[in-house]
Amino acid sequence: MGGAVSAGEDNDDLIDNLKEAQYIRTERVEQAFRAIDRGDYYLEGYRDSAYKDLAWKHGNIHLSAPCIYSEVMEALKLQPGLSFLNLGSGTGYLSTMVGLILGPFGINHGIELHSDVVEYAKEKLESFIKNSDSFDKFEFCEPAFVVGNCLQIASDSHQYDRIYCGAGVQKDHENYMKILLKVGGILVMPIEDQLTQIMRTGQNTWESKNILAVSFAPLVQPSKNDNGKPDSVGLPPCAVRNLQDLARIYIRRTLRNFINDEMQAKGIPQRAPPKRKRKRVKQRINTYVFVSNQLIPQPLDSEEDEKMEEDKEEEEKDHGEATKPEEPPQNLLREKIMKLPLPESLKAYLTYFREK
Repeated sequence: MGGAVSAGEDNDDLIDNLKEAQYIRTERVEQAFRAIDRGDYYLEGYRDSAYKDLAWKHGNIHLSAPCIYSEVMEALKLQPGLSFLNLGSGTGYLSTMVGLILGPFGINHGIELHSDVVEYAKEKLESFIKNSDSFDKFEFCEPAFVVGNCLQIASDSHQYDRIYCGAGVQKDHENYMKILLKVGGILVMPIEDQLTQIMRTGQNTWESKNILAVSFAPLVQPSKNDNGKPDSVGLPPCAVRNLQDLARIYIRRTLRNFINDEMQAKGIPQRAPPKRKRKRVKQRINTYVFVSNQLIPQPLDSEEDEKMEEDKEEEEKDHGEATKPEEPPQNLLREKIMKLPLPESLKAYLTYFREK
């Protein structure tokens, strides 16, 4: 499933295409997509395919097409502090983007059938926290993943504000999914080849809306134990943050706000993603002439060729003006933390033990 938008050269290019095609419609969703590079969730050797609007699968590892994730993120209507459950959490790509919106006081849980995929997701999450420049620009709700079949969730499990299921749901399991949702919550899942948004408006009332025609592999039916019943799966606990963790959150928030105020006072604008010039493919119109009783195609410049040549000259001019190489972005939050009069161990804790 996918192919609804043009392929991009990199993550920002892909997001530009998704915005142009109206799959990404809100600033909050756009920021999350730009912050997480889709290519980081591909195996080495497959990254060239990361910025195409196509699904990707290798063994048990799977990523849906970008247009699908865009519609899901928009349909969930995420807000800071909500609880989220990802049924079939896979690589953790979607859960990590969701975590950037939920912030530190949300709940971000995922359940995945394959243990090797959960390990892969945990590795990618650790890499994001340790290496991504985006981590210090957001307040983050770290996902917690468990191995199990989402059709075997324990009956006494807590409910969630937002739920997404990344596999085709049979009609028989629709009510099972709905019960996991809080009143006022939103569930997004594929039912009968339609990506569907379901809102729980009351204890026994629902509103449904079809979003997009899709094709998903169906949910895997649970296997039974020796007693002839499937084992139940426990979801991660909804733990309360300790005082040490809360102190880190508020220190980082205070420093981040101070940096923003400082930049505004100096008239330094917040960095926005660079506007990209679309590459235009030069088209030719062929005409045919007879030469020795043979039809020979003769390319003629179309009326737009002159305009394209002008665009090319402008691009070369712009490129020539940009003589200074772009400086690497500064991590101002880290710089502030490292200047604090604190022991090195506390500074390391405040930076989440990041090395850059």
